[in-house]
Amino acid sequence: MWNNKYAVNEYIYGEYPNKYFKYAIDTFLPSGKILLPAEGEGRNAVYAAQKGLEAVAFDQSVEGKNKAEKLAEKVGVKIDYQVGEFPELPLINEKFDVAALIYAHFAPQLRSRYHRLIGNLINPGGFIIVEGFSKQHIEYQNANPNIGGPRNIEMLYTKEMIQNDFFNFEAIELIETEVDLAEGSGHNGIGKVIRFIGKKKT
Repeated sequence: MWNNKYAVNEYIYGEYPNKYFKYAIDTFLPSGKILLPAEGEGRNAVYAAQKGLEAVAFDQSVEGKNKAEKLAEKVGVKIDYQVGEFPELPLINEKFDVAALIYAHFAPQLRSRYHRLIGNLINPGGFIIVEGFSKQHIEYQNANPNIGGPRNIEMLYTKEMIQNDFFNFEAIELIETEVDLAEGSGHNGIGKVIRFIGKKKT
């Protein structure tokens, strides 16, 4: 499904980083290595690389990887983009200083396991950044199909889910809020999201 979606010239979610991701990177100025799960067409990985981070991304889509590498070349940076199922990728044995889950909605039976695996890869004192659609987002989708996001409510977030999955992180911010998204053709309009910035406990 994602290969078909990304196999177009247009960047479905735009070429610019997610605003909350950009805010977190610009505010907390993390350094070192950043992990970007479900990174799609690469907009956030490319921005991280522009800010001097070593960007490592993964997704299931080869077309996403191709577009991400094309975008990286366009702006003159390098990213490491791997394709496959998360637990089977070699990066599962690496350590990171930051991870960012930007609209990374995993299947319900995988979510908690994947989140905890990602949390375990972060060095003490490192950061996790999350922006994803909340369960209340379903109501916004009904009003505006162009807003995007999973249609399966089990794939959407609550603050409690994020808190439980990333229990070993101190919450700097954890909120549920309305956002006005203008991210390519894929995210357009008012939606409801969970935002989280956490710092790994030492």
